[in-house]
Amino acid sequence: MTFHHVGSRRRRHGLIPFVEVSSPASPSTINRDATNISIRTPPPLPSPALLAVVEEDDTTVTLQFLQLQLLLSCHYTMTTATSAMTSAVQSAANPMKLKRKHAAPATLRIRCSASKSLLNLTSEASPAYYLVTCHKEAAPTTVAMPASKPDQSMQSYGARPRWNLAQRMAAAALDTIENAFVSNVLERPRPLPKTADPAVQIAGNFAPVDEQAPCHDLPVEGRIPSFISGVYVRNGANPLFEPVAGHHLFDGDGMVHAVHLRNGAATYACRYTETERLRQERSIGKPVFPKAIGELHGHSGIARLLLFYARSLFGLVDGSRGMGVANAGLVYFNDRLLAMSEDDIPYHVRITPSGDLETVERYDFGGQLRSSMIAHPKLDPLSRELFALSYDVIQKPYLKYFYFSPDGKKSPDVEIPLEQPTMMHDFAITENYVVVPDQQVVFKLQEMIRGGSPVVYDQAKTARFGVLPKYAADACEMRWVDVPDCFCFHLWNAWEDPATGEVVVIGSCMTPPDSVFNECEERLNSVLSEIRLDLNTGKSTRRPILSPADQLNLEAGMVNRNMLGRKTRYAYLGIAEPWPKVSGFAKVDLFTGEISKFIFGHSRYGGEPYFLPRDSKSLREDDGCVLTFMHDEKTSASELLIVNAVDMRLEASVKLPSRVPYGFHGTFISSKDLESQA
Repeated sequence: MTFHHVGSRRRRHGLIPFVEVSSPASPSTINRDATNISIRTPPPLPSPALLAVVEEDDTTVTLQFLQLQLLLSCHYTMTTATSAMTSAVQSAANPMKLKRKHAAPATLRIRCSASKSLLNLTSEASPAYYLVTCHKEAAPTTVAMPASKPDQSMQSYGARPRWNLAQRMAAAALDTIENAFVSNVLERPRPLPKTADPAVQIAGNFAPVDEQAPCHDLPVEGRIPSFISGVYVRNGANPLFEPVAGHHLFDGDGMVHAVHLRNGAATYACRYTETERLRQERSIGKPVFPKAIGELHGHSGIARLLLFYARSLFGLVDGSRGMGVANAGLVYFNDRLLAMSEDDIPYHVRITPSGDLETVERYDFGGQLRSSMIAHPKLDPLSRELFALSYDVIQKPYLKYFYFSPDGKKSPDVEIPLEQPTMMHDFAITENYVVVPDQQVVFKLQEMIRGGSPVVYDQAKTARFGVLPKYAADACEMRWVDVPDCFCFHLWNAWEDPATGEVVVIGSCMTPPDSVFNECEERLNSVLSEIRLDLNTGKSTRRPILSPADQLNLEAGMVNRNMLGRKTRYAYLGIAEPWPKVSGFAKVDLFTGEISKFIFGHSRYGGEPYFLPRDSKSLREDDGCVLTFMHDEKTSASELLIVNAVDMRLEASVKLPSRVPYGFHGTFISSKDLESQA
């Protein structure tokens, strides 16, 4: 899919919204034209100018006032809509449905509600009662396709929600408020920053694709090394619906891409992780859950939170069953592939014998996990325990630490006291410790009252790293070491140095710290660094690993996973240039700073390099291969590259049947592990 910016022509918007009513089981029909309802302008809500002068101490009062105004507006709109709604109903005993109205293929010009840019989407005739989903590509292929199993993507558009009349009226009224006030008054007059503009965030190969049933016997150039037997899986964001407001790349619905490699042959499939959020929005036919980064800015963000709250009160949505997108991390633990994002608990995804992917459940470890879990838990290669964090942006404790035994039994939570909620996207482990970064990117929800983003770079705060024994029973055992002006979005490894007694942390220090979330003029830099934490003195040192002449933005990668938490010499990291694209990957000697590069080539970009060791008992740390997706932006073809990690030469290339968008993190599951899947 290609998004075209075709200017900033302002459209005229009246206050006569189109309201649609539906019911899943319906012997009678309603003419769609009968449900056009003229609605007077709802009662005014507080103006942005009024909210802008509210002091921080008045946050709660202002939120309650805005909530009251929204509910009053909802009541007012429902009252005016009632007569038109009820006149469309033939009888209370006869449930309703909509008449399909087919139209010729057309080019839709969709304007995201707070952006001046237009998106051109080509659409075939669609059921008129569905909001058009994001246009996605699935390149044609001639490889063998299974005939026995129907495509899950065709089954996924199931029954509409079974709402009663009051709920349908509430849904219509809230949709009207969203369209007439939130979109047209709060959002449309204000241009979106690039970090929340869908025309930027999901353009080109960041755009979503359709699900793909397993495609077998894919073309392979070169030879797949014989030791590679299993499935490479990679997670990513793939929004099901066209954004109605702001959208950040991290907001998209999770989709897992899988390449099954065995005996030199390859199979590819990709599927959505069937989160509760995805299922509910698919059933409703439009995005209704708030997007944590793209939408929650300023007064419109507050309004969208209140809309979600109101829909929840009427039983139109249920956030208690999960609100996460499961689009970031993947880990194979306790015979389960877990898809994760830090806004929810994991989802269990099963890989079928045919190479397909099936979402099993929202996985709470048998009722043990009652809070969210970050997307980068750490699997200790020796103990096989899984270590994790959970952070909360609303209430204390803002941070909790816990771990799971190899058979999935959870430890008690260790509550780590923090003065304010802080972004904890990643952390590190050593043989005996966990290393927790408490950095300068924090959450201040009151900034939304003043019209800003709740994700804030707090320059008054001093970044620090906490070192906690792995099996600590209380946070009092935590030792904090200040690391000024340091923000590492990812930490690649950590270990204990017996010669000095220091804890060594390897991470990419990013400046400006909040540049991933908030628009700024300063160029982003991500410097691979060695950070040493002296637990005796409480002091730290930091040095760049690469020389100034070799400096590159290095993000997304890993070390040999068999040596996680132990001293490692090599790291394999994506070359994030031009940001946010990845033009290749680098093998970095962490001791000498020597760097070897594998560049994809002109107009070719990829993602995270995944190091797959040849043998866990190998004497060479770099004995293995690097797997990564690569996309050619000129031909729109995607491939899985297999590169020898020793000499950085291409071993094989698997030609994929459809476009693979740029994504996030992956893992590899051996054929032996697949045999014991839960």
